[in-house]
Amino acid sequence: MPDQFPHTVTVVGAGLVGALVATLLAQRGFRVEVFERRHDPRHNGFRGGRSINLALAERGWHGLRLAGLDARMQPIAVPMRGRMVHGLDGSLQLHGYGRDDSEAIWSVNRGTLNMTLLDAAEAAGAILHFGQRLEGIDGSDGALLFHDDGDGRLRRHPTGCVLGCDGVGSALRLAMREIADPGERFVPLEHSYKELAIPALAEFPPGQMPRTLQAAAANGARFALEPNALHIWPRGGYMCIALPNAEGSFTVTLFLPNEGTPSFATLIGRDEVRRFFERDFADAVPLMPDYLDDFFANPTGTLGTLYLERWHLDGRMLLLGDAAHAILPFHGQGMNAGFEDAVELAGLFAAAPRDTGAVFTEFQRRRKVNTDAIAAMAIENYVEMRDRVDDADFLLMRELERTLAARHPGRFVPRYWMVTFSRVPYAVAYERGRIQYALLAELAAGRQRLDEIDLALADRLVLERLTPLILPA
Repeated sequence: MPDQFPHTVTVVGAGLVGALVATLLAQRGFRVEVFERRHDPRHNGFRGGRSINLALAERGWHGLRLAGLDARMQPIAVPMRGRMVHGLDGSLQLHGYGRDDSEAIWSVNRGTLNMTLLDAAEAAGAILHFGQRLEGIDGSDGALLFHDDGDGRLRRHPTGCVLGCDGVGSALRLAMREIADPGERFVPLEHSYKELAIPALAEFPPGQMPRTLQAAAANGARFALEPNALHIWPRGGYMCIALPNAEGSFTVTLFLPNEGTPSFATLIGRDEVRRFFERDFADAVPLMPDYLDDFFANPTGTLGTLYLERWHLDGRMLLLGDAAHAILPFHGQGMNAGFEDAVELAGLFAAAPRDTGAVFTEFQRRRKVNTDAIAAMAIENYVEMRDRVDDADFLLMRELERTLAARHPGRFVPRYWMVTFSRVPYAVAYERGRIQYALLAELAAGRQRLDEIDLALADRLVLERLTPLILPA
């Protein structure tokens, strides 16, 4: 392969997507150099980037399998088999994600995964450069200009093919904008997030462990909550979620409007924050001994969706992952979509290693329609998670959805299953999901129980409106 490809592939950004695409290309024989503005997290500790835990689904596992990493990930990923919904009254309801307990999404620590991928890229032959901040592109010959944090000098890197994997705030995208307008549009969400924590039982401060957990801790239990679930406290226009970590802690994230009541604008003092949490998340408060300190010490993260009309600059430069299509985290698909980018691009390069222009054009043609679809579904899922998961009409439609999926396997396939447990193109999942939602709403309208729904009519409508689903090989 190397003698077929005239230039080194330069990857800007050694995050999750950059490290995976570097691994996949190096494994195929390409010469790969990776430049990262941070210092090597394997030696300096993981810092920077969003720290919301990642939900690893089938699309992400597929990329890791191709890189030979699935076995290494199993010990550090925690399976989540459903949503554990925490009612305002303290009640609990588990809503399963898949058809049975074998279908789960996996909670994984971002830093651990990133360092595992860096090891894999290096083992495959990629050359990694850390402490290199992209300053721009030399207009005379297209060389990349990096500021070297080690000696403070400006370094020129001649390029033939550049892949921008440096996230939503991409320095490469900014530099490319000086050459050609990418048609960039960023749509902020009027909500932000704050990260909190539930410690592992062994890490609770002395005297602060709830009495209800003391016996479990004494018997060696690690988790303060059910570990194999994504916990959610839906509260209408806002919510908290908690994802498990392998050592026993949970990463808790509060999603809240920027303005209004309650909002980040109004929660300005410890008393206001304490009253808010004790009112709306009373069962979580005893599990978060440092939540007040964390609330004021941790940054407030912003959220939004990035759209680009053009992801590439001729055959020279291409953006992928969050640098091209950052989405909201509410379907757990940002990393999975980025890994799917890496797999798609590596396959196209292997088929046409010298024609980067054709590869980049085809890559955008294949991926943009799908990333636009998952962006839309992520927005819809936020509304569902915070507003609807405990509504009676939603629960009836979920029950009907499961019934029709069992009666028509391969034809009526829940959208969540298509997105999470398969590699069905996002655009296909979005369109079929739209048809299926309309069908469910029509059948459930005015009904309160499943036995009030005409299942014979439901069968006929399914056969009329849905064709059998074709799964990717």
